Amino acid sequence: MELANAATVKKLMGNDVFFKKSLGQNFIIDNTVCPRMAEAVADKDTGVLEIGPGIGVLTRELGAVAKRVVTVELDRSLEPILAQTLCDLENVKVIFGDAMKLDLHALIAENFADCSRVSVCANLPYYITSPIIMKLLESRLPIEKIVVMVQKEAAERLCAEVSSREAGAVTVAVNYYAEGEILFGVGRDSFMPPPKVDSAVISLSVRKQPPVAVPDEDKFFALIKACFAQRRKTLLNTVSSTLHIEKSALAECLNELSLPETVRAEKLTMEQLAALSQLLHEKQIY
Repeated sequence: MELANAATVKKLMGNDVFFKKSLGQNFIIDNTVCPRMAEAVADKDTGVLEIGPGIGVLTRELGAVAKRVVTVELDRSLEPILAQTLCDLENVKVIFGDAMKLDLHALIAENFADCSRVSVCANLPYYITSPIIMKLLESRLPIEKIVVMVQKEAAERLCAEVSSREAGAVTVAVNYYAEGEILFGVGRDSFMPPPKVDSAVISLSVRKQPPVAVPDEDKFFALIKACFAQRRKTLLNTVSSTLHIEKSALAECLNELSLPETVRAEKLTMEQLAALSQLLHEKQIY
């Protein structure tokens, strides 16, 4: 059965459980995409955690190349469909639940003990892209790589270079935990129903250690969020108003780092952002 096919999707889904917009359901009908994703994330020694299998198009490709696959699906109405489309894959296990709420450390320990490495692969609904990616990274799971399909604009932001015009708070956060790369684009006509935007598949290689040292990670990320809270404003204005820091104290820190008071967050490198966080900490300003 060719799952990446419009006629097959319609036949499997039926009218009673058809596309749920609230869950961001867009089913892939391009049979070239999922094999490329699977090849980018797994081999015969890899355990793969998939999030959001849909009708199992990507799941089947992962099952063909990975040692073991555990796929997490939120929509229970897909249970009979997945039972049908994945029934012949002994190395695939389906868990119904919310990936944002599951204990992923326990899930990985229970299911992938015999795998040399673990990676994550997913065709993510656009509305949950950033929360899922940040949960995976912030949880410091024992994973090597995350390969996901996301909205093209999100892909460009997630994989942008820190200190580039495209960079935002999520760019810095992702770069702290992983090295990002856009693998290939996916047009909107590759889905059913077609979304209003194009997509892209990205790879995030998880770092063993962050690229910079910071005194307090929670405060560092709060600072980053404040830096990019109002992109048109200078870093001095947006950070002082968001974190309630005296402008004069913040200006003094910028001067010590040889940064102009007119600098915007998008111009700072990861090292400069970490240095600012360190200085604010040392001076007990924030």
